[in-house]
Amino acid sequence: MIKRNLAVLGLAALLGGCGFQLRGTGDVQFGLKELDLQARNSYGETRQQLEDVLERNDVRVHPGARYRLDLVKESTRQRVASYTSAARSAEYELTSELTYQFRGPQDRLLLEDNVEVQKVYVHDENNLIGSDQEAEQLRQEMRRELIQQVVMRIQRITPAQLDQLQQEAEARARAEAEALEAARREQGAQPLQSPIQLPLQ
Repeated sequence: MIKRNLAVLGLAALLGGCGFQLRGTGDVQFGLKELDLQARNSYGETRQQLEDVLERNDVRVHPGARYRLDLVKESTRQRVASYTSAARSAEYELTSELTYQFRGPQDRLLLEDNVEVQKVYVHDENNLIGSDQEAEQLRQEMRRELIQQVVMRIQRITPAQLDQLQQEAEARARAEAEALEAARREQGAQPLQSPIQLPLQ
């Protein structure tokens, strides 16, 4: 027993020494130091868990931040993946998807992306409670994986990059407004069509 424990401790020390870390552990370095975080469900698990990750990694989450991360849409789909010989559904495939956006001042859309996770579970008609519990556990795991993917994608975004995207968004908005104004002026400068005059009899 002692030898076994020593072997486990030795393996843990070896893995730790080479930089190995369990998934979801360890510090994440974020380029952003503050962020507004919004979601349709302000008290939903996805938003709460993401906020916890951000704050644990020294990102201040508050409404007064210059840039906002919006969790726009979270959805879960289910489809039959395979059948048993009795033509009853045996496996289900779950797909969870999360769409998010970065927005800046004047609510300018700066970037939009989405992440997706898929899992398959066995549906046992003789153990419906167990199957439902397994499906719920999978959904929780998939939510954590979605958050991990979002974190990996946004951790290297810096305020300078968002400032540049904000400038580009403002330039596009000005160009569109100027084009609309030019079209309006051109339309106003065109003479109105004179009424049709019938030839004199």
